[in-house]
Parts: sequence; structure tokens; C-alpha cells
Amino acid sequence: METVPMKIIARIHNDFPSKFGIPRQSGLVEALKARVVFEPDFRSPEAVRGLEGFSHIWLIWQFSQAVREGWSPTVRPGGNTRMGVFATRSPFRPNAVGLSSVRLERVEPHTPQGPVLHVAGADLMDGTPIYDIKPYLPYVDCMPDARGGFADRVKGYALEVEIPEKLLLKLPNEQQGCVREILAEDPRPSYQNDPDRVYGMEYAGYEIKFRVKDYRLTVCEIERAAADRTIK
Repeated sequence: METVPMKIIARIHNDFPSKFGIPRQSGLVEALKARVVFEPDFRSPEAVRGLEGFSHIWLIWQFSQAVREGWSPTVRPGGNTRMGVFATRSPFRPNAVGLSSVRLERVEPHTPQGPVLHVAGADLMDGTPIYDIKPYLPYVDCMPDARGGFADRVKGYALEVEIPEKLLLKLPNEQQGCVREILAEDPRPSYQNDPDRVYGMEYAGYEIKFRVKDYRLTVCEIERAAADRTIK
């Protein structure tokens, strides 16, 4: 079988140390901030010349936590119903490649790490490998009459989030709104709906525990993540 090698040109850095809690699509939580840092071989300011003129970019990246030897023609993207893998954005595909459009907030061309891109709304885990970066072109990339297939059924879906004030105050002010938006997107696996189960999401050095009943998510604990408890 013919293979085409791909080079990792950059990695993303943000506050998600694991997959749990990451929004299911890019752009759903615009408050999420991240940095795209290039690998040493690609740290040329010339390579990002002109990029600052675009408001959004495409990231082509690897589902690094979902690489498998084999593949299945069908997957379960939203529960127990199977769909064709190419009709979904499931990470479990023949090539574990993802595509995300993110807001480009600014380009920092000269840093000790070379050029750095500051982006918002990314649906990637910290350290995710990036294969390519392309500018988003509104006149061709935006299709106002496009149909969303079965995915349109969850458009606008959000949970009501309740965070007791004493727990909310454990978070830095700048993270409080972002955490609320992340939780509203329902971080649970789509096949789980146990109102008594306590889920834990790690974000920005904190572990956030919560329950979900009907369409209400209630946070029941916020504490420093294990690696950060020494500075509690």
C-alpha cells in the first residue's frame, strides 16, 4: 500500500491536558485560547508573512490519541446509531486527521520559540501535532446554503450550568466564563446519561467534578489537579 509521509510542523498549547471536556467542534467556545508553536525546522518568520491579514485559519492536525492500526467503515458519532465514517468527524478513521477552523487573534513573528500564532476556539488537546496551516477564505470556505445532515439535529444544543458561588470563586476570574461555556457544551460521552454519575474534567490546572440530570449540569467540586496541589 502506498504511503505518503507527513511532517509535524507545529504543536498547539492550551489548558486541556486530556481529551475529556474538549468541545466537539472548533468555534463552539470562542473563549478558549491557545498558542500554535512551530517545530524547530519550521521556525521561520518568513513562513507566516501575510498571515496577520486573515481573521481565521484552518489547522490540519493529527488525532494523536486515536491512532489505530485498522479502521471500521461505520462509527457511532452521537450515541448508538452507526454512520459511515466519512459522513462524520469521528477521530477513528483510516487516517487519524482532523480539520479545524480557528480565530487567529494575532501573529507573534519573533519569539524565543520562533513565530507563534495566538488562536481562539480550537478543539484540540495540549500538544496536538499540526501538519499544516492554511488561511480561511470567506468567499470560498463559507457556504451559506450548506446542509449539515444528521449533525443539524444537535445544532444549538446546550446544558444549563449551575456552579455554586463558593466553588466558582476557586477559579481565576479569567477562567470562570470559559469553564461555564465548556460545561454548557456537555463534555460527557454521548452514550452516557446517568444522573448519579460524577464526571471529572481537568482544565487549566483544576479538576472540575459535575453531575448532569435532564438538561442541567451541576458542579459539585473544584480542586487543584494532582500536579498542582503543592501550590494550593
